[in-house]
Amino acid sequence: MFKNSARVSRGFHWKARYTVLSILWVGWLFSFLDRMVVSIALPFIGREFQLNAASQGMILSTFFAGYAIFQIPGGMLADKFGPRRVMAFAIVWWSVFTSLTGMVLSYPLMLICRFVFGIGEGCFPGSSFKTIAMYFPPKERATATAIQGSVNALGPAVASLVAAGIIAAFGWNTVFITLGIPGLVIGLAIWFYVKDNPAEHPHITPEELSELNLVSPDVSNSNISYQKITFKEFLQKPVLWQMLLIWFLFDITFWGFISWLPSYLMEVRGFSLLKTGFYGSLPFFIGTIGMLIGGYLSDYFKGKRKWLFIPSSLMAAFFIYMTFSVAAPNMVIVYQSVAALFMFLAYAAFWGLVVDSIPADIMGAGSGMVNLGGQIAGLVSPFAMGHLIDLNKGSFDMAFAFLAIAAIGSAAVAFTVKIEALK
Repeated sequence: MFKNSARVSRGFHWKARYTVLSILWVGWLFSFLDRMVVSIALPFIGREFQLNAASQGMILSTFFAGYAIFQIPGGMLADKFGPRRVMAFAIVWWSVFTSLTGMVLSYPLMLICRFVFGIGEGCFPGSSFKTIAMYFPPKERATATAIQGSVNALGPAVASLVAAGIIAAFGWNTVFITLGIPGLVIGLAIWFYVKDNPAEHPHITPEELSELNLVSPDVSNSNISYQKITFKEFLQKPVLWQMLLIWFLFDITFWGFISWLPSYLMEVRGFSLLKTGFYGSLPFFIGTIGMLIGGYLSDYFKGKRKWLFIPSSLMAAFFIYMTFSVAAPNMVIVYQSVAALFMFLAYAAFWGLVVDSIPADIMGAGSGMVNLGGQIAGLVSPFAMGHLIDLNKGSFDMAFAFLAIAAIGSAAVAFTVKIEALK
C-alpha cells in the first residue's frame, strides 16, 4: 500500500499532504475568483439594472446570506460523512451558479442566483479546515492554513486582473460564464484524490502517518493531545464566542475593504477600468505575502498568536484611515497596500489559532461556527458601506472609517482572550 516505505527521508521531500493542500488551494482560489469578480463587475451591473449604491451592496450581501447559513451545516456534514463528498459537491454546485450569474436578466434573479451560489460556497470552508486538521500535524497547521488562506489575498488580486480584462473585451456577463467551468474539474480532482481517512490514501507513507499518530487504516484520525469533546460541549466554551466576535468584527473590515475598493478607485479616485484592475490588485498580491509570513510566524510563536493578531489589526486600521484621508492618488495605492499587508498577516495569525485549537473530529462544525461570524459580517458590511456612501452623497469617508473602527474592535476583543486551546 505504501510506496517507498523503506526509504529514509532526509531533508525536504514531497508528501501526500502537500498534494492534498495544493488541490484545496486551487479550490479556494476559484471560490474567491467566483465570488470576487462581482466586485469588479458591480459598477457595470449597477448601470445595466439602474441600481443605486445600496442596491449594488445588496448583491454582495445576498451571497453572504447563503454563505453564512451553510457554514455550520456544511461543517457538520463534513464531520458526519467526510470532507471529500462535501467539498466535491460544493464546488460543482457553486460553479454552476457562477456561470448562471452571467445569464440573469433582472435584479431579483441576480439576488436569487447569488444567494444560491453562496449556499454552495458555504459548505466548503469547514470541510477544507477539517481536511487540513486530518492531514497535517499540529506543528504545521498554521502554515498550511495560511497557504490555503493565501487565496483570500491572491483571489481578489487575480480576480481584479482577470475580470477587468474580460469585462473590457467582452462585457461583464462573459466573466461569470467563463469562470464557472474550471470548478467542475477541481471537483473531480477532490473526489478522486482526497480521502476522508489519510491512512487510506494510496500515496501516503508510514512516516507521514506516524506524524499524525496514525499507523493503519483501522486507526481513527484523532490527535492524542486532544481531549474528546462534543460539539454541544464546544458551544459552552466562552473562548469560542470571543473568537466568533473577533472574526465578525475583523471581517467587517475585510469584506468591506475588498468588496468596495474597486468602486472607490473608479468613482472617487477617477481610475479607469484597466487601471483599477492593475492597481486594485496590488494590495492583494502584497496581502498574499502578509498571509504567508503570518502563517509562518503563527507556527513559530505558537501560544502567542493573539500578540501577532492585535498589533496587525491596529496597523491595518491605521492605514485604512490613511487610504481615504490622503489627497495624492499615488499614496492611496501605497496606503491600501500596507493596510492589506497587515490585514492578511492578522488573518493568518487568527486562523492558525483556530485550526490548531479545535479537535479534528469536530473541526468541520467548529471552524464553521467561528467562520459564521465572518460571514454574518460579509452580509452586513457591503450593504452597510453602500448605505453610508448613499447617506454621504457618494463620499466613501464614513464608510472607510466604519472599517477602521471594526478592525480596532477586533483587536480589543482579542486582548481579552486567554491563550488556551478549545479543548
